[in-house]
Amino acid sequence: MKPVAIIQARMGSTRLPGKVMKKLIDKPVLHHVVDRLKTCKQIDSILVATTLKKEDAEILDLCEKIRIPCFRGRENDVLDRYYQAARSVKATTIIRITSDCPLLDPILVDNMVEMFMAEQNSLDYLSNTLERTFPRGLDTEIFSMPALAKAWSHASSAAEREHVTPYIYRHPEMFRLRNHKNSIDLSSYRWTLDTPEDWRFIKEVYSRLYDSDKIFMTDEIINFLRENPEITAINAYVAQKETGI
Repeated sequence: MKPVAIIQARMGSTRLPGKVMKKLIDKPVLHHVVDRLKTCKQIDSILVATTLKKEDAEILDLCEKIRIPCFRGRENDVLDRYYQAARSVKATTIIRITSDCPLLDPILVDNMVEMFMAEQNSLDYLSNTLERTFPRGLDTEIFSMPALAKAWSHASSAAEREHVTPYIYRHPEMFRLRNHKNSIDLSSYRWTLDTPEDWRFIKEVYSRLYDSDKIFMTDEIINFLRENPEITAINAYVAQKETGI
């Protein structure tokens, strides 16, 4: 069985409420995330993990419309929500994606999945965020179901339950970790969606590069931004706020 991509999604956001359902050109942000993941060749299936809150029924409605499975679980215990979502589809290898990354790179995801699967007997967790060299917004984490189960069983602090993977990467004595490093350091770029400034930035990128028949990739975004540095400046100063999505 190929890996399952599980997308965390909820309407709640302190800095940009409802961000994952904002209409970006022709469809909600979450729909764009799903469409980009659908082009991955190394993924078996896609699942959205949202909460039981009434407002997140809008996410469920979208999933039903685009025929993507949706699991609903606890809002604040994101680790439990994620673990139960993975169990519901009998996942063995999981790709963690967040719904606020409409510029995610399918090629990067495929490359990392291939790397993980080739070394799965000696690897529990692969990430491109342990040492950042990719733009924020291309975050990809891949881990085994046993690793997720161990984190779910052992994590006890609020910080460990409000997020999915901290217990894993903060315990290298328990888990076999590896970082995927880019050949060029692009970590200064901010491509995630968390603030009104991020929204302005992403809308600018999509307005110039989006084609409904073709997924635009990282190299196209980089070339566009190098030619238009004022676009990068829109959200360059925004400080990242860690959330449980």
